[in-house]
Parts: sequence; C-alpha cells; structure tokens
Amino acid sequence: MIKFILTLAAVLSTALYGADDHNLFTENEKNTVSVFSAAVKSVVHVSSIKKIRRSFFDLNPVEVPAGTGTGFVWEDGKHIVTNFHVIQGSKNAVVTFHKDNKEYKAEVIGVAPTKDVAVLKLIEMPQALIPVKLANSDLLTVGQKAMAIGNPFGLDNTITSGIISALGRKIEGIGGVTINGVIQTDASINPGNSGGPLLNSRGEVIGMNTMIISASGSSAGIGFAVPINEVKRAVPQLISHGKMIRPLLGIRPLPTHYKNRFGIRNGLVVMKVLKSGPASRLGLKGITEDRYGRIIIGDIIVEMDGKKIKDYDDYFQVMDKKKFGETLKLKVIRKGQLKGYTTTLTKMNEGSH
Repeated sequence: MIKFILTLAAVLSTALYGADDHNLFTENEKNTVSVFSAAVKSVVHVSSIKKIRRSFFDLNPVEVPAGTGTGFVWEDGKHIVTNFHVIQGSKNAVVTFHKDNKEYKAEVIGVAPTKDVAVLKLIEMPQALIPVKLANSDLLTVGQKAMAIGNPFGLDNTITSGIISALGRKIEGIGGVTINGVIQTDASINPGNSGGPLLNSRGEVIGMNTMIISASGSSAGIGFAVPINEVKRAVPQLISHGKMIRPLLGIRPLPTHYKNRFGIRNGLVVMKVLKSGPASRLGLKGITEDRYGRIIIGDIIVEMDGKKIKDYDDYFQVMDKKKFGETLKLKVIRKGQLKGYTTTLTKMNEGSH
C-alpha cells in the first residue's frame, strides 16, 4: 500500500510539474544557466610564469608560478585576452580550459598597461577554441543584468550574477593614468576574477573584470570592468604590434613631483622636445639651464582641444582619443605669456608622448 502511494505521488508530481526539474526554474534562472553553459567554454584560468635564479651564480633559472587570474578566448578564436596586471612582469603563462585537465603553454605577445589589457598566444592548442561573443558596451544601461565568470580564489568556473550598478566610472590604471568609462557592477568579483568576462543576458561580453573596492580584499558588491569597446580598440593592435600605436606629440613631460617643487599647480610642463615630432615643428620649448646652472622652465601645456590640462592624466585622456592625421589645438604658457598652436599628429618613435 505504501509503495502504491509513493508511486502515485511520483506520477502526480510529473503530471503537474514535468519530468525535467528545469521547468521549475524562473526565467531569470534559466537565463543564468544558459549563459553559463555557453560562455564557460570560452573562459580560461591563467597562471603567469616567471623565471627566477636560486642564487647569483645559478645558470639555470627555474620557472615558477607568479600570479593567477582569468582570461577568455578572443573573437578571432586564436588568442587569449586577460588583464595586464595578471601577467605583469612575465613573458609566459599557463592556460587551462573548462573540463580539460591539460595545461597549455602560452606566451605574452602584447600589453597595454594604460588599459590593463594583455594578449596571450597559445604555444600548444586544444582541439578547439570557442571564442566569446562581443557586445557593444556603448549601448549599456544601468540596471540591466550582468554576470561574471572567473576563478575567484582559484575556484575555477565560478559564475556570479548582479546588475550594472553604474556607468562612466573612473579607476586608477596600472599605467599611471585613469581608465575612463568603466562599468560598475554588484556581481561578486574577487581576487582571481581579474581578466574574466562580464556578460549580459545574451551571453555577450560587455566588459573585462578588473578590480574591486573592498576593505577586506574580497567582494563588497563594488566591482569594475573595463568596457569591451575599449578592449576592442586595444587587442587588434596588441596582436599586430605588441603595443598600442597612438599619435604622439613628441615631448617628455616633467614628472609631477618635480613640477610641484617648482610651485606649478596646473598644466603639463614640457621637460624635453624630441626631434622630428609635432612639438618640434611647432617650436615648443623644454626645460633649459642658464649659464649659472639655474633651471629655466619652458612651455607649460594648459589646454588641448578646448580641454583644461592640469596634469599628465588630463593630457593622456585627450591624446588617447586622437587619430593619426587629426589636428590638435594647444594653448601653452611661456614666460607668463599664453600662446596658441595647431598641429597635425603623425607617427613617432617610442620614448615620447
């Protein structure tokens, strides 16, 4: 009799709810499950590798793990994208994939510290690389769903869910300048998530998880991701050139701490003008010494394309958006006099700005 009752209950339960427990999920849960199932195949665990010498006379340095994070297969299906700070100081890394115990060796082929982006090329390849789908991060809206997949605290293939809490945030980048337009989310991001994808409800990558604000060092519901459109700008150049190629003015700025010693609060002090660049053609002046060894301040850039310049970060944000062949309008102070210039931006060698 008891067996008959249990069997009848099972039949009624199947009739009411269906044989598949998936039918009991809410639409939001179904979406999370679907996104994770599709996207996790494109998310990888990244371990950076450094060579160290055990003593001064050690002629055979050994490779040791230096740091861990997350990455994802780029849309070309050939490269891995992660944060620069995950592989900083390393030339090589080890990559592992979902449900694949093999460790695949990779080399760092390009970095953009000012964007906190790095690109890896696999030396060994799995049978198939499944690329992510990329969204247009210019179309994001505060309040829409956001999901992060990564390896927090080494726990592989972890998904967390939340919303886009804010847009247009600024965070301090590794390269000494701010990263603008950053996505803020309350989807849990912890150490190990860096370099992993932030996804929308369609499973498209909207950003690359980069940092958190937390007094404890773990998630406090305030995480930040570099918008995928910024990553899109950087990755093709890193693959082709190993670095970002952008227009340069052809100057070396005076570091801020030295500028402060001269009592200069606003503006970018030109320390040196490099030959054959736009600044040289304009006749901009760097720092010089008089016959008595006294320092003579040359030009101080105070405005670019109508934007006030207080420091190097302001200068970088303007130049970062410029393209080759575009004009740049400058206002500089020289010996207390305000002067205006207009120049066309061209390619220059490294070591200039």
